[in-house]
Amino acid sequence: MATAKNISKPSINLKDIADQAALSAEMMDQVRAAMLNPTSRKKELSIHLSQLATYCGVEKGSIIHRMAKGDLPQGNLNTTGSRREFTLSEARTWIRSYRKDKLRPKGAEAITITISNFKGGVGKTTTAMTLAQGLSLLGHKVLVIDTDPQGSLTTLFGILPDAEISEEDTILPLALGEETSIRYAIRQTYWNGIDLVAAAPCLFGAEFALPARQTQEPKFEFWNVLNLGIDDVRDEYDVIVIDSPPSLSYITINAIMASNGLVMPLPPNALDYASASQFWNLFSELSSEMLTKRGLDKDFDFIHVLLSRVDSAESTSDIVRTWIQATYKEKVLPVEIPKTAVTSSASAEISTVYDIQKYDGNARTFKRARDAYDQFVGYVESSIRAAWDKQAEATKSTKSI
Repeated sequence: MATAKNISKPSINLKDIADQAALSAEMMDQVRAAMLNPTSRKKELSIHLSQLATYCGVEKGSIIHRMAKGDLPQGNLNTTGSRREFTLSEARTWIRSYRKDKLRPKGAEAITITISNFKGGVGKTTTAMTLAQGLSLLGHKVLVIDTDPQGSLTTLFGILPDAEISEEDTILPLALGEETSIRYAIRQTYWNGIDLVAAAPCLFGAEFALPARQTQEPKFEFWNVLNLGIDDVRDEYDVIVIDSPPSLSYITINAIMASNGLVMPLPPNALDYASASQFWNLFSELSSEMLTKRGLDKDFDFIHVLLSRVDSAESTSDIVRTWIQATYKEKVLPVEIPKTAVTSSASAEISTVYDIQKYDGNARTFKRARDAYDQFVGYVESSIRAAWDKQAEATKSTKSI
């Protein structure tokens, strides 16, 4: 019987790791050039007449009839003259006009939603991006804050964190105490209706800055930095979506404490279920230390658990789904995000289903994926509107006193 020979291999030193990092950066530049399409080159979404009618919640004929008045953007015929198309900016003007009774009312401010999970690979960043895109397609103005030093959400916007984002573009100056408002870091994106606060690896510095300030500044509340930082812009947006790191870090705690609502993407498999349980246990313990013992409290308008990356061919999914339903009960949204060729392809091309103008694969598969995200966005919008109603009522009560 042949035995394997011991093959001596050279050790790997820090220079080797530096060389590996350089090669990784070079390959990422090539990937970006081939697929990423940075903001300046990324093609803006165009919306045809039937889609516009769907977003406005009316029949196509109503849009055609309204166009005769000439008070809303007319769009343009496509190059073949076969259909009328609208830019995203034009479409959002129509949508906001038709859905004005469903937009943010007077006396209400932006609803902040954190997308959070203890584990990576559960669809957290995709959920944040599609939620922002879907809400913008319903007429809402959205601010997206990337608080994950990996910068995956920033990358989805066509921006390379390592090369294009500096410390001043992130929430790090807030964590350091150099800024008190997040306004300095807000930038426009390729997607009309969505602004972005980007992230980059330098944001890891916040994990050291926040506890350091807590020990040096007697009245400092490390968990409240982001919450106070967005106060200045709450009246300028309808929704603020925060993508948090896949861990219960100082940054994640800031994101959660700044939020009116939480969304946890959770695939129906045993490891992700166990990780989610750890997340809630740790957060409960930390919140007790941070708030309860100080006589403070924190309320959320809603907490949603979203079944994500659901593989219909996976035999254990039904079992774990039962566990999730029994654990989270009414918090589980009545919609599942399927794991399909559409979502896999969009991820590979660093985009989402909302970025896809024309899908070359199975039309039914694409519709199933797109419909699932549309339903998810619709459920979250209902929770947002309920939270606005509470804010408006509180404002009325304050004025009547």
